[in-house]
Amino acid sequence: MRRVVTGCLAAIFALPLVGSTAAAQPPQGPVFSDGEAQPVFDPAQAVRQDLFVTAPVDSDHDGRQDRVHVQVVRPKESEHGLRVPVVYQASPYFSGGNDVPNHNVDTELHVPEQAGPRTTRRTTGDERVAVSAEIDWAYEQYLLARGYAVVYAESLGTGESTGCPTTGAENETIGAKSVVDWLNGRSPGHDAGGAPVRAHWSTGKVGMMGVSYNGTLPNAVATTGVEGLEAIVPIGAISNWYDYYRTDGAVVAPGGYQGEDADVLAEYVHTRADREPCRPVIDGLTAEQDRITGDYSRFWDERNYLDDVDEMHAAVLSVHGLNDWNVKTRQAAQWYQALREHDVPHKIWWHQSGHTDPIKLREQEWLRTLNRWFTRYLYDVPNGVEDEPRATVQREDGSWTEEPEWPAPDAAETVLRPSAGGPQRGGLSAASPAVEVVEGLTDDAGLLAEDLAAAPSSPNRLAYFTEPLAERARVSGEVRADLALTFDRPAANVTALLVDQAPDGSVSVVTRGWTDPQNREALDRTTPIEPGRNYAITVTMQPDDYVFAPGHRLGVVVLSSDHDFTLRPKPGAGLGLDLARTSISIPAVGRIS
Repeated sequence: MRRVVTGCLAAIFALPLVGSTAAAQPPQGPVFSDGEAQPVFDPAQAVRQDLFVTAPVDSDHDGRQDRVHVQVVRPKESEHGLRVPVVYQASPYFSGGNDVPNHNVDTELHVPEQAGPRTTRRTTGDERVAVSAEIDWAYEQYLLARGYAVVYAESLGTGESTGCPTTGAENETIGAKSVVDWLNGRSPGHDAGGAPVRAHWSTGKVGMMGVSYNGTLPNAVATTGVEGLEAIVPIGAISNWYDYYRTDGAVVAPGGYQGEDADVLAEYVHTRADREPCRPVIDGLTAEQDRITGDYSRFWDERNYLDDVDEMHAAVLSVHGLNDWNVKTRQAAQWYQALREHDVPHKIWWHQSGHTDPIKLREQEWLRTLNRWFTRYLYDVPNGVEDEPRATVQREDGSWTEEPEWPAPDAAETVLRPSAGGPQRGGLSAASPAVEVVEGLTDDAGLLAEDLAAAPSSPNRLAYFTEPLAERARVSGEVRADLALTFDRPAANVTALLVDQAPDGSVSVVTRGWTDPQNREALDRTTPIEPGRNYAITVTMQPDDYVFAPGHRLGVVVLSSDHDFTLRPKPGAGLGLDLARTSISIPAVGRIS
């Protein structure tokens, strides 16, 4: 059943076709105005096809190349000689998901030559919802009306596709890429009866787009440099799977999914009818992902798309929520930085919501931006989009700003240092502490980080605040906490928060970061901690763009375990912070004192 479109988007779809005789004599090609494709095709008359594309990989090891299930929806005019570009969404979610046990996170931390116990508990995800056999999308009619074909593909091991799900490994990239190759005549396709199917109607120009996993696959395919993929729109997408399930050596969960890992997600999306062939593959994920040390490894390197940005040519319109704690902001920020470094055409939208599609937030302006992006790169219409401001940022009050680039070009590093009083609320300023002071905290993973930050005092965290700010101060980029720490145990989590204290005393968390001090020397190597010895430990917080209002205090809170994100050992680990050797580096626009 086709989704009923409501609200402003319905009004767009209801626009009359160009020309009073459009119904009798449909236009023979696309129409452009002000650099945008116009709604001159009738989505109600679209042609729908169901087929399979052969992928050059055998990830289920059955001796046959994997097969990708594809659905095509294209303007009727493409049946009569009109060739059209494609907007393509690949997804592991089109056939829903399974109820899957998560890993237990109430477990002791790894100490070299020891392995903590691992059990499981049941959980379900709220974003993973089954859809009908006829795949649909909120953007489908909008795109069809403007002369784009819409193509859907079920990721390997899901729905009617064969092969195995592997949570971002190379086989999934190959599977999704094979559809771009089919659209360009390089890979074979066939219908359910085995008859060849060719994309005779395709110009070969393809854009990929989607949210979350559906936005991650475009990143992956783009790094292959596949010919024909001209633009991607990753929304809330992953650029490095290690940073989704790990952070600087620490086993860290995506927000809302404590205990999920690569094997859990693969099992969730594993919806092909015959599931037995993939059992060894998914068991292999469990063995190789390493929830014990959290070290970076060959397993994670295969899932790190940043390694191959130098192969890219597709223009990237990236979208991410500044309050997305599922796919955290580092995923978009590091991806965007890599695009800049390699001169890949780029633009970014930052909004104030979480893990969501911008069509739900700023529908008209978002659709205009999207249309201009695809018009430029899929239709080759010189609309100047590449010369427009590259960053669109939503502010805390809901307003939107256009800026030349991100992070803010005028952001400069401000270094702040803590002063005594952390068990209550110590100071934070550009001045160095007058005397050397070591302040301690005791880990208690049962307490929420937000509650610890808001507490006037606590033995379980250390908090340091500036004086009330005389003027607005913007943080744009990545905050770094360089901490001098001692530990009374050979393993501990380290967490740091950037917080905002309002004039009424209330405290809210702006951003946060985590690290495993056993990975202080290398991300791929665990080095034991010697209790009582002082170590330089850096916590890099998730990138952000946030404005502190005048009269507010900027604060930094240091704790050990973070209940909602890290593993949760039994309470009691003691940490000591040497204030004289500790500093906080903030990319700031405006004065922070």
